[in-house]
Amino acid sequence: MFDGLQIGFNDVIQIMILYSGIYALIRFVKGTRSAQVLLGFCVLVVSLLLFTYLFRFDVLARVVYFLLIYLALSMVVVFQQEIRRVLALVGGQRLFSRQYALRQESVPETLCRCVVNLSRARVGALIAVERGISLCGYEDSGVRLNALVSHELLLSIFTPPLPLHDGGIIMRDGRVAAAHCLFPVSNQSELATSGMRHRAAVGLSEETDAVVIVVSEETGQISAAYNGRLHRYDDEKVDKMILRWFRVAMPYSAGRATTVTDWFTARVATLVRRRVDKTGRDSHAHG
Repeated sequence: MFDGLQIGFNDVIQIMILYSGIYALIRFVKGTRSAQVLLGFCVLVVSLLLFTYLFRFDVLARVVYFLLIYLALSMVVVFQQEIRRVLALVGGQRLFSRQYALRQESVPETLCRCVVNLSRARVGALIAVERGISLCGYEDSGVRLNALVSHELLLSIFTPPLPLHDGGIIMRDGRVAAAHCLFPVSNQSELATSGMRHRAAVGLSEETDAVVIVVSEETGQISAAYNGRLHRYDDEKVDKMILRWFRVAMPYSAGRATTVTDWFTARVATLVRRRVDKTGRDSHAHG
C-alpha cells in the first residue's frame, strides 16, 4: 500500500504482461520501416492528447478520443503484413506436436549432402570446421568469404579448374569463413602413400582441435581427421558418420530447440562431442 494505492498480485502480473508485449513489439519492428510508422503514430497520439490536456480543450479532447478509435483500426490496415507474419510465427511454434511442414536443412546436413555428392563425382574437397582453437592464421593464407553455406557454393568452390578449388575451406559459426586456404602437412609415416589433402587434414588436426573432412579426388573416399588421426569411411553408412562429425563440430548450428525431439538431439550431440574429445585425448596420451 502506497498512500492508499493498493497493488496486488494480479496487478503485478498485468504490468509484466503489458511490459512484455510492448517490449516484444519494439523488438519485432526494430530496424524496419514499420518502426517509423509506429513511432509517427505514437508521436501524433501523444501530441494530440498532451495538447488538449494542457489547454483544457474539452471539445477537442472528445473529438480526439473519438478519432483514436478509427486511428487504431487504421493501424490494422497499415500493419497487416506484420500482423500476418506474427500470427504465422505464433502458429508455427509447436512444442510437443509433430511438425509436418518442410524443415529447413541445417548447416551440417548441407555440408554432409555436399560432401557425399563430391565423393560420387570424384571431386576432391577439404573442409575444416573451427572449434575452440582459432584458425585465423590459416585463414590469412586463403581468400576471405564469410558466406552462407549452400550446396551450390561449395560445389562451385571445389570444382576444378575454378581458382578456389585448390586448398581447403574454413568453417566458422556455420559460415564459410575462407577458401583456398593452406594447411600444415603431417609427417606421419603411415600417410606416406596418402594424398596431399589427407596429409594436410591430419596436419591441421594435429595442431588444432578442428574437425577436418577430406574427399579423395582419385577414389572418392571420404575421411575425417581429428586429433591427429585419420578415420576413413567407405561403407554405405558414410553419410551418417560424416553428418555426426559435422554435428559434433557445430552443435550451435541446430539453433534453439523448439521441440522435445530437437532438445533430445542437441543433448545427444553434446554427449557425443564429449565422448569423442575424451577418446581423442586418451588415444593421444597412449600414443
